[in-house]
Amino acid sequence: MTQALSKTSASQLTTLKLEMHVLFVNGKFCKNPKIVNADDFFTSLDDTPGNTLNSVGSNVTDVNVDRIPGLNTLGESAARIDFAPLGQNPPHTHPRASEILAVAVGTLYVGFVSSNQDGNRLFAKVLNQGDVFVFPIGLIHFQFNLGRTPAVAFASLSSQNPGTITIANAVFGSDPPISPDFLAKSFQVDKNIIKLLQKRFDNNEN
Repeated sequence: MTQALSKTSASQLTTLKLEMHVLFVNGKFCKNPKIVNADDFFTSLDDTPGNTLNSVGSNVTDVNVDRIPGLNTLGESAARIDFAPLGQNPPHTHPRASEILAVAVGTLYVGFVSSNQDGNRLFAKVLNQGDVFVFPIGLIHFQFNLGRTPAVAFASLSSQNPGTITIANAVFGSDPPISPDFLAKSFQVDKNIIKLLQKRFDNNEN
């Protein structure tokens, strides 16, 4: 019995020592290679859709280093995007990543807008199951479910931390709010419209 306890204690001590020898990279701890296993490179996105009962009718499930520790330092991340019928992923940007989107279920209208210097050109397509579209780094882009049934897409992003800036939330939901007078002049609309938008996007869940 004493020998068994001694072996257990030695094993636990060895594991503790291995776990203590870690590196802090990209804001995350890297596990010691000697105790890494297959589960550190795996996650499951099962058939249960994300909750799309929100104002935009979509849900983004991030697949990043928090979900797959083995992604740390690899410069990649991914996402599953679920869409309710007529749901959308509103105009947004990823400041640190380009994105490749593949449609798994349904039909999506997707697109991005080029920079001011390129004339703010719209590049858009209707995608069906199996279709793939690329959104270049930093450009405003969107997805919209054209169908009357749910849709699912998977995205791959070229950064461990791509960032997401949803345009309406950033402009009208900032904390503290941007001056309504300034925004009214910027958007060339009545200030009351700006105030209405700021009220709508205040503490928005998206």
